[in-house]
Amino acid sequence: MKAILCTKWGQPEDLIVGDVPQPTPGPGEVRIGVRACGLNFADTLIIQGLYQEKPDFPFSPGGEIAGEILEVGAGVSHLKIGDRVAALCGHGGFAEEAVAPARNAIAIPDAMPYEAAAGFVIAYGTAHVALTHRAHLQAGEVLLVHGAAGGVGLAAVQIGKLLGATVIATASSQEKLDLVAANGADHLINYRSDDFRNRVKELTDGNGADVILDPVGGAVFEQSLRCINWEGRILVIGFAGGTIPKVPANLLLVKNVSAVGLYWGAYAKNDPKVLTNSLATLFGWYAQGKIKPHVSQTFPLEKAADALNSLMQRKAMGKVLLKIRE
Repeated sequence: MKAILCTKWGQPEDLIVGDVPQPTPGPGEVRIGVRACGLNFADTLIIQGLYQEKPDFPFSPGGEIAGEILEVGAGVSHLKIGDRVAALCGHGGFAEEAVAPARNAIAIPDAMPYEAAAGFVIAYGTAHVALTHRAHLQAGEVLLVHGAAGGVGLAAVQIGKLLGATVIATASSQEKLDLVAANGADHLINYRSDDFRNRVKELTDGNGADVILDPVGGAVFEQSLRCINWEGRILVIGFAGGTIPKVPANLLLVKNVSAVGLYWGAYAKNDPKVLTNSLATLFGWYAQGKIKPHVSQTFPLEKAADALNSLMQRKAMGKVLLKIRE
């Protein structure tokens, strides 16, 4: 079968297209015929050797896939051949077939296209667990979403509105802000032309945001702490801006602020019920038409480098996918 292979740490252009043996599922695993693979920031890190997991060479990036089950390993009883699933495989998704732990494969609604499923679990799961389980966002509160046109950001805007929050969204261009507005944001800020700290203060009568979702880090995090409300919660989701901020603890003290980390994937090991309950809610909302993933770009397998570059250059809006086959 064909796969995109990482044979050394490097950039997207260093990846190659290769022929590799068909994978075999072990006990508790399933083999999936991959229809689509969602791209995530972790995929840009894992090929550079900057991610917490460093697979042996050669390996395929891609941790979020959708397709149908082709084979089940020993001990798997809740899934069968032919089931349509979304799955988390860690890596290996940039390929025509992939193996994933059966516990990480979730049946998808019959009406859900594979392209939507491939970009759903991580973005919506991250946003939902962050806002509900970690920040306990309440109806009537103000939610500030940075990087709001990205996969997690756009999901957070939709979920924040569903939970009854007033949503303030930041993005880097008018095109991105238009997309965010179409997904329900109440207030928009172009952080390249406006001082978001002062604008958030203006929009909240000087109080600031109750919950801030920050996948950017760096100066964005530092300025966010200066426009947060009393007993506000700032969610540390990632560092897409490239700089890991240092938390000025005095600012946490003055307003009784909580800086709350979220490594979504860690729940699979430490408290899987959090993930299963969250995903049950999310797939229910999808089936009811309350949330809808936005796929901005779709690339064929052999154009994986272009897809990754789009993500790394922060051109993407919503989700970027590899479409492996029809």
